[in-house]
Amino acid sequence: MAQLLRVQNFTVTADGFAAGADQSLERPFGHLDPGAMFGWAGATASWPNRTEPGGGRGLDDYFTRDFSNNIGAEIMGRNKFGPQRGPWQDEEWQGWWGDEPPFHTPVLVLTHHPRPSITLSDTTFHFVAGEPADVLEQARKAAQGKDVRLGGGVTTVRQFLDADLVDTLHVAVSPITAGSGLRLWESPDELLDRFHHEAVPSPGGSGVVHHLFWRR
Repeated sequence: MAQLLRVQNFTVTADGFAAGADQSLERPFGHLDPGAMFGWAGATASWPNRTEPGGGRGLDDYFTRDFSNNIGAEIMGRNKFGPQRGPWQDEEWQGWWGDEPPFHTPVLVLTHHPRPSITLSDTTFHFVAGEPADVLEQARKAAQGKDVRLGGGVTTVRQFLDADLVDTLHVAVSPITAGSGLRLWESPDELLDRFHHEAVPSPGGSGVVHHLFWRR
């Protein structure tokens, strides 16, 4: 079977922004509140950071549970890995996630400033440069027959969309607005020239609409 490049659980605001302005160490999503953005997933029974029993089931939970299904590697942009820009001034920085990153696979971090790979628990971060098609080929080898997840941020997703390399997308549209920041789209209709599209409102009260895209 072909190895797919999949966007999973990528969350944007109702006006299409995936991150707010002014990202910093303290605010990975800029001026946006991550609790408001990702509350739909955090309220589910399958949310991996859940510390108390409970949580909802249903469609939101299905997508949260499906996040890692058949994923063998992830590609992410440098802005998702951390807030630094330019040459690495602090190689002690090992990402936002602490000693137990949630990926459990090789992760290829796109950067023009490579640095040695680092391993935390069962996740190894490789810092790579190259065109999207070349990086995807590296990721497919690392995935060992499984699919590759395109993790973001929005600039990285747009790069791979522009290169026509994405096979499926799941975008969760949260019922908040940002007004500024990094925008995935003005309308999901922008992708209809290449993808089939289905929009499914969550029946669980989260207010999220799940947008599913797959290649025509």
